[in-house]
Amino acid sequence: MTVIDLGELRDGAVSDVPGRAPRAVGRPFRVLVVLLVALVTLASATPPARPAQWTVPGGTGASAFVAGDRVYVVRPLDWRPGALREVVAYRDGRERWRSRLPTPGEVVSVWEMGDRVLAAGPNGPDQAWQTVALEAATGRLSWRQPALGYPAGDALLLQPTTASGPQEVRRVAVADGRTLWTAPATPDLRFVLGPAGVEGLLVVPESGETVVLDAVTGERLAARDLHPGELPTQRRVLTAGDLVLEIREDGVAAYQRETLRSRWTADLPLLDYVDTCGDVLCASRQTGGMWGLDPATGAVRWATDRWFGVIRVDGGRLLVGAGDGDGGGGGGDRLAMLDADDGRLVADLPGWAVVAPNEFGDRLFLTRPLGGGRLLLAELDLPAGRLPVRGVLSGVDCSAGRVLVVCRDRDGDFTVRRLP
Repeated sequence: MTVIDLGELRDGAVSDVPGRAPRAVGRPFRVLVVLLVALVTLASATPPARPAQWTVPGGTGASAFVAGDRVYVVRPLDWRPGALREVVAYRDGRERWRSRLPTPGEVVSVWEMGDRVLAAGPNGPDQAWQTVALEAATGRLSWRQPALGYPAGDALLLQPTTASGPQEVRRVAVADGRTLWTAPATPDLRFVLGPAGVEGLLVVPESGETVVLDAVTGERLAARDLHPGELPTQRRVLTAGDLVLEIREDGVAAYQRETLRSRWTADLPLLDYVDTCGDVLCASRQTGGMWGLDPATGAVRWATDRWFGVIRVDGGRLLVGAGDGDGGGGGGDRLAMLDADDGRLVADLPGWAVVAPNEFGDRLFLTRPLGGGRLLLAELDLPAGRLPVRGVLSGVDCSAGRVLVVCRDRDGDFTVRRLP
């Protein structure tokens, strides 16, 4: 296995060269018959090998999405504006089914939940979003809803995207679209997004009570006026771990999520965003750089002027990025690994780019140009600080799941490669 360790390419595999097979002794004819019988028996008992790489049709306006061991290609049925689209499911390069979507409009996300395939995108010229559920086994339409769907545990949260119709957030069952509960979809309601979808809901009015809602039950977890007696104003509130954080002009204020009681404040000028980074909070500056904060006190553990934008956290390590002006290297964002405890640079990764993930999971892949339209594909091992190479790709607009990676080739079709 080839491994890139701290930005260097290393060959960590040793190929065993088989020795010469021993000569057959005794009766050669009988030996040959026995060998032939054995080979036939082994061939009949061994299942056919699954292909390592294949191509599926694409075309103008087509998009490909990976889910498990399947690839879903969404393409327009004809060239006319506003044409209907179809979803075609492929497995091991063979078409499994195709299903025509009920309304025109772009599809920007396709994913699997249970025995359903979900597709979401803006519906037609008014850009009202819709979410469609298809049976994973057959492609038959199960249900559709005029809203934008987000995964939320074992169900979906649907958010209305137009001013017409019911203005409510609904939690629905994936299997049949049945409504489980509703909540008013006021402008103050915000979804708290995490690695697996919606993890909570916040109601943040310009004045009055801030409310924390449970994403599974819809029940109130906490409600408190964080600014009694103050003039109404728009507020930037988000969550990180067990904290509710309010970003202010002069820094950030932290509240306990279960009670909304004040925990601490930190003076951090030009603060842009705060997120969880394992045992610390990563606070990004508007001008680049970030601080590592103690989540219990808000104290600054470390600071960096170069890196910002945490992409992945695992095993006490951070994958971060930096723009052209800060990270150097030119030609786009630059990646690096940092130690989450002290902000120390573990590895600089010039030339590498993140492959867009199509599934929630713990695998993250990077590519680096090799020339001639080829890309070196590696899987990031953050805790070990390594990049084991997984193969060489060709094409553009690559995306990956847990077991497949797909790239668009020069003809507009899609090349699919099985991941080791």
